[in-house]
This record gives sequence, structure tokens and C-alpha cells, in this order.
Amino acid sequence: MDGKKILIVDDEPDVAAYLAAFLKDNGFVVRTAADGRMGMEQVRAERPDLITLDINMPEESGVRMYRHLQEDSDLKDIPVFIVTGISSNFKGFIETRRQVSPPVGYFEKPIDRVQLLAKAKEVLMK
Repeated sequence: MDGKKILIVDDEPDVAAYLAAFLKDNGFVVRTAADGRMGMEQVRAERPDLITLDINMPEESGVRMYRHLQEDSDLKDIPVFIVTGISSNFKGFIETRRQVSPPVGYFEKPIDRVQLLAKAKEVLMK
């Protein structure tokens, strides 16, 4: 997994720092952004191999950023994990939207690190 780049988009500094440290310890290159607007700037500049995306954020929500990613033919194939404190009802909501493809992963906070790492490795080995 060395060299694979993951962008963490989360407005909670503790969550972003926790995930960044964990993923770096497992050999990933990690970048962070505090909201969807900054996240889109990072995506365009860095072209990450995977994005973890929080839903509730100021400025631009994760839902809006996800929609922007899906609408951009150059970016729509970047795998996205939704990482959120919102209830599991949201998973059903996002997976049934006709406008966007469902995310490749969905993780509720607090995050199960073992599951997140296993899914990241699975997605990035393809």
C-alpha cells in the first residue's frame, strides 16, 4: 500500500488527526481537508487514490462534495468511503440516490479501524 494516497475530509480535527495517524502508520500517504470545498481543491491538486468523506461539515457538506465528485468525469472513479456520525438511515438514503453511484464504503463513527483498513486495502488492491 506504500505510496497510495488517501484524502481525509472531516471538519473534526481530532477525527482527521486520528485517521491520518492510523493510515500513515499503515503505509499510506495522507492528506486532510476540513470541508467539502477544501476537499475538492485537494482532489483536483492531488488526485488521491481514495477519499474518506464526512457528511456534516460547514462550508460545503460531504453530500455536496460527493455529488460534485460524481458529476466530474475525471474524478467520478475515485473510490469514496463515507465516514459519519449520522445514523445508519443515511446509508440507505445515499445508496438509493439515482443521481450518484453508492460509495464503495460506509463507516459510522466511532470508526472500526480494522474494518476501515481492510476495506481500504481491498479497494486499493484492485
